[in-house]
Amino acid sequence: MKRKVTKAVFPVAGLGTRFLPATKSIPKEIMTLVDRPLIQYAIDEARAAGIKEFIFVTSRGKGALEDYFDHSPTLEEALRSAGKDELLAILNRTDMESGAIAYIRQHKPMGLGHAVWCARRLIANEPFAVILPDDVIAAETPCLQQMAEAYEETGGNMVATMEVPHEKTKAYGILDVDRDLGDRVLIKGMVEKPTVEEAPSNLAVIGRYILTPRVLHNLDQNLKHNRLGAGGELQLTDAIAEEINGQGVYGYRFKGQRFDCGSKAGFLQATVSFAMARPELRDEFMDYLVDLVAMREAAQ
Repeated sequence: MKRKVTKAVFPVAGLGTRFLPATKSIPKEIMTLVDRPLIQYAIDEARAAGIKEFIFVTSRGKGALEDYFDHSPTLEEALRSAGKDELLAILNRTDMESGAIAYIRQHKPMGLGHAVWCARRLIANEPFAVILPDDVIAAETPCLQQMAEAYEETGGNMVATMEVPHEKTKAYGILDVDRDLGDRVLIKGMVEKPTVEEAPSNLAVIGRYILTPRVLHNLDQNLKHNRLGAGGELQLTDAIAEEINGQGVYGYRFKGQRFDCGSKAGFLQATVSFAMARPELRDEFMDYLVDLVAMREAAQ
């Protein structure tokens, strides 16, 4: 019987250098899309998938991220006294139960695989999810929930995947497909950031994973024997690829739109898209965008 996935790792130790100077004092993960920080979108998605334990792999300077999920008695009382029940309900959705979140420090920037490895003792011998908050996915059914439902049928390891332009394969982990099963693909190989010529497909790994504890063992062995991957880092892709002939690895074609909020362009695209999805903002925001485009065209 396959065990349900109830633990998730959130690698949030990055410095967010692409968003300097903002990230000099603000963790990138609490930068907001409309009125919710990136990390809140990730937490909400995890909750929808049945996650009960949230493991954050952090680094120095991430104190504001930890404070975000704490209770704020002064603010709560102010809202309650003012009769602002709607805002109080929104605020309460950001609170986490005592013991639900654990924070682990990653002392060296050694890659995604190393960040996941840092959480190994809290995961122990259970399947677990990994969510990269930079990848925000707008979907009717949250992406990780889609994957969890598919995992109930397949077991093994599963990575979210989507097609990317061939010229961009060098920025992703890329899948080598054995069998195409529709929304799932059985994988016979994975390559981290290949050149365009070496890429076996244009199916890229996106920041959602459901993994077996064997992957943690592989990471541990690769680190002990200094088997580092692309960029001289401990690569999660390499550790997953070692399971292809064991417990199996699937790519899952999720239904939804992914935004790369680790880039400025992707963050702005997500901001526009999420604003347009809000009924109370849509009309006013659309009017502004139409006027802006008209002004730009007139200026040219």
